[in-house]
Amino acid sequence: MAETGASPHTAHSPVARAEHFVWLAARILEQRRFAYHFLSGSGGAGAASADAVETALAAYDTEDGGFGYGLEPDLRGPVSQPLHAGHALRVLDSIGRCGGQRVERVCRYLTSVSTSDGALPAIHPSQRGYPSAPFVPVVDDPPSELLATGPVVGLLHRNEVWHAWLFRATDFCWAAVESLEKSHPYEIEAAVAFLDGAPDRPRAQAAADRLGRIAREQGLVTLDPERLDAYPVAPGYAPGEHHFAHDYAKGPESLARAWFTDEEMALSLDHLEREQQEDGGWPIRWRQWAPGSALEARPIVTIEALRTLRAYGRSIA
Repeated sequence: MAETGASPHTAHSPVARAEHFVWLAARILEQRRFAYHFLSGSGGAGAASADAVETALAAYDTEDGGFGYGLEPDLRGPVSQPLHAGHALRVLDSIGRCGGQRVERVCRYLTSVSTSDGALPAIHPSQRGYPSAPFVPVVDDPPSELLATGPVVGLLHRNEVWHAWLFRATDFCWAAVESLEKSHPYEIEAAVAFLDGAPDRPRAQAAADRLGRIAREQGLVTLDPERLDAYPVAPGYAPGEHHFAHDYAKGPESLARAWFTDEEMALSLDHLEREQQEDGGWPIRWRQWAPGSALEARPIVTIEALRTLRAYGRSIA
């Protein structure tokens, strides 16, 4: 902790305050992730390697090659789910381990739960009987969802993973992205995640330009955080569940960065900095339905907030 001198960061810096929160409230996986991203190289207590993160992630493995056990906090129980697999791949990507036999097993799992058009449902029916957020309902014959498929396909392409599953899933994502007209923030975010990794860069650029116009014209991005009342939240979203420029462009390399002026991006990042709470963590903006899932989600959001701020050159230490 910063107060004892164990942390290499300034005592009241954003990352030092977040460190206290993570040691207090986070799961082992998020403790290891925080230590890898913000303490490794410091030589101080708590530093973690990529191996340590991967070992913590392995606790969520399932026998079918996927992940379960609440890895994605809004889905509880031991069964594997596409959203858990996407979460696991993002963790592996963040530590440079998105490849090899582990990812090959994940791709085999994705193949086994894909719909008839080769893409992923948000929730596989195996979730039935286990607790899950009411905004992700379980149905018997779920459709393919860009929300679940886009981020996974984009991430695998960005890591130059080649697997038979990707061919039809990629075709699904292109069709879904290029046919989007009326949308909502999470779907746009999923589309950006796909486009940021899609191999056809000119096609991705053109699709991203069109999505940016849709996001702005339909009011899907809050451009002035000081005037939240001027930006209604999307239907079905929680009160106050606004989405900002940094939610779409999580780093300056994202295609979505071109959607915003420097001033708009600065206002968004200023707002992200201000969102850090007294306990050192960042809040979750989506609907809270169970105390445990909310508690587990906040350290995840906190890590991503710090990574975004650092990606844009903001001082966090």
